[in-house]
Formats: sequence, structure tokens, C-alpha cells
Amino acid sequence: MGGAALHVPEELGGLAVLPEVPASEGFAEGGEVQSIQSGWRLMVREYASNKLAVIALAVLILVILFCYVGPLVYHTNQTLANPIAGSLSPGQAPPTGGAGHPLGTDEFGFDELGRIMVGGQAALEVGAFAALVAIVIGTLYGAISGLIGGFVDAVLMRFVDVLLSIPFLLVVLVLATKYNGTVVRLSLVLGVFSWLAPARLIRGEVLTLRERDFVVAAQTMGSSRMRLIFRHLIPNAMSVSIVNVTFLIADSILALAFLGYLGLGLQPPSTSWGDMLGNALQYVTAGQWWLVYPVGGFLVLVVLCCNLIGDALRDAVDVRLRRR
Repeated sequence: MGGAALHVPEELGGLAVLPEVPASEGFAEGGEVQSIQSGWRLMVREYASNKLAVIALAVLILVILFCYVGPLVYHTNQTLANPIAGSLSPGQAPPTGGAGHPLGTDEFGFDELGRIMVGGQAALEVGAFAALVAIVIGTLYGAISGLIGGFVDAVLMRFVDVLLSIPFLLVVLVLATKYNGTVVRLSLVLGVFSWLAPARLIRGEVLTLRERDFVVAAQTMGSSRMRLIFRHLIPNAMSVSIVNVTFLIADSILALAFLGYLGLGLQPPSTSWGDMLGNALQYVTAGQWWLVYPVGGFLVLVVLCCNLIGDALRDAVDVRLRRR
């Protein structure tokens, strides 16, 4: 690469060529020019860099497909009991003849593999619906409390503190004994008493957002409080809600499993993974491992995947935790 030409008067010899200056002795070399990316693209890129979280997301998708698409391929009877074919080991043919069951049957004669699929549908639905109810209530409550502030904020937060002092499972157990166990009712029970933590998180986020210039400008232009909440505060606090949803789903699935283990879960013929583990100790002592370990493994796997996804989303949406 040649040097730059410099014009010199003719009496001094015409054009002169400056010597080439190495980059190390002259100007420092700049880094690679990168295009400006949106916040969502940066979040996706950060999440994709976490290989464990990507695997967890893939596993969770496979479990969802297993629970919802599996029954369309593997047809079983999950409504009428068949005690004659009860307590069969994996692969054992029923007394009435026919092919064996891949994971055996329970004491009522239900195919265990098909039962896991049906129970997984109920667990995922309750977890997702309860998380949705909790995040909606918590987001609205926290946004209103954080925006108004002052005495109203203090009263609203003390009410949250009082509810947090009451054991969550105790309240759920009392309500579960009163209402018949269905997916909708259990979801509402779990969701109504799971909004407290999201409310505190959203309130803290709103306390910082309300001091930003765009919120002050909107207030100066005469925006109402409802417009501030739904057009400015909640959309900008959505990242906190998205992260919290994954943890709420995991907590709701565990709470449903706890209720099912105590016999307060879904009413037959409906079932969940917790209901299937209701007699886990009896099954293990009787040597019927296929009624405990497969469904227990699915329960642990889904909860673990939700927690890993939540951890990765927390790092991805928080700009302070992103790797440069």
C-alpha cells in the first residue's frame, strides 16, 4: 500500500510521497464495526450463548410434544379402569391376552406410559395457567403501588407482607379440601396465592422506571396514570415478568404434585404427576418401580428445565449481566 501523495511547488520538485507509517507507530487500529442490534436480538443472542439453557429449552419442548402429541400416536384407555390388567410389570401381557405395556400398568389397569402423558398435560396446564394468573395480578398490583407511591404504596406493601407471612401450602391445602380438584380451580387457587413475589419485583422495577425521562415527559404531557401503567411502565417491566413466569410455572407444578401426593389433587379419572405418585412409598416397597421412577423423573426434569431457562433469561434480559 503506497504512501499518500502531497503536492509540492514545482521549484521544490513537484509531487512528493510521504513514507508509509505503520499502524503501531501511528494511529491505533480500530475494532470490528458491528451493526446496532435491538434489545430482543441481544437477549436472544445472550440466551443462545448459554448452552445448558438451550438444552433445557429443547428438552422442555420435547416433553410438551410427548405429553400432547404422544396420545395421538400411542392410544390408550385413560377413562375406564381395568382391574384384571392391574399391576402388570413392563412388557408383561395382560391375562386376557394381547400385547404388553411398555411401562406396565397401575393398580387400576391404566397403561402407565399413557398415564404419564395425560398427567403431564394436567401438570403443564395448571403450571402455565397458575403462572399467568399470578403474573397478571402481581404486575398490575406492583405497577399501581410503585407508581402512586407514598402512603398508598406503604399500605399495599404491608398487605403483601401480611400475606407472605401466611404459609402458602397451608392456605392451598385448606382451599383444595373445599373445592373439587379440577384444572381450572386448582390453577386459580395456586395463581391467586402466587402473585405476591411478582408484585414486589414489579413494584421495585416501577420505582426505578418512574424516574426515567420518558415517564416524566409523559406525565408533563398530561398522561393519565392508567396510560402510564399500560403504555409505559408495564411494557418496560415486561422482562422481569417473563423471567418470573418460568419460576412460577415450576413452583406451581411442584405445588400441584404436593397436593396430588396428599390426595388433594385432580379428581378421577383426571390425574397429574403428583396424583400418580400418591402411593409412591407403597409402590417402591412392593417392587413396582415403574409406577414411581418414570413419572418422578419427568416431574424433576420439567422443574429443572424451567429453573435453568429462568436463570438464563434473567442473565439475558438484564443488561448488567450480559457478556460483552
